[in-house]
Amino acid sequence: MKRFIVASLLLLGFASNANAAVIFAGQAKAAAVCSQCHGIKTPSADAPFPSLAGRDAAYLESALKQYRDKTRKSDIMNAIAGSLSDADIHNLAAYYSQQKP
Repeated sequence: MKRFIVASLLLLGFASNANAAVIFAGQAKAAAVCSQCHGIKTPSADAPFPSLAGRDAAYLESALKQYRDKTRKSDIMNAIAGSLSDADIHNLAAYYSQQKP
């Protein structure tokens, strides 16, 4: 029983570190790719693009995959999302969903 508890605590620690890594990777990708138009917490000044901060992660993942696969049409987003991997999309969605608008 004691081993089970120790193993469970270790797994929780790894899960927390993995989630932090996902969010950190999403932050780096957002700064490099998304923030020029969407900003981090608010859209860039003079830009008509929506803020992504606080959006549902599942919605963001779905939208980005649709843009990447060109089933959702936007010349700009199709080009940008076309370069994103599944991991990039997951990381971006996790990061933006954790931000407060």
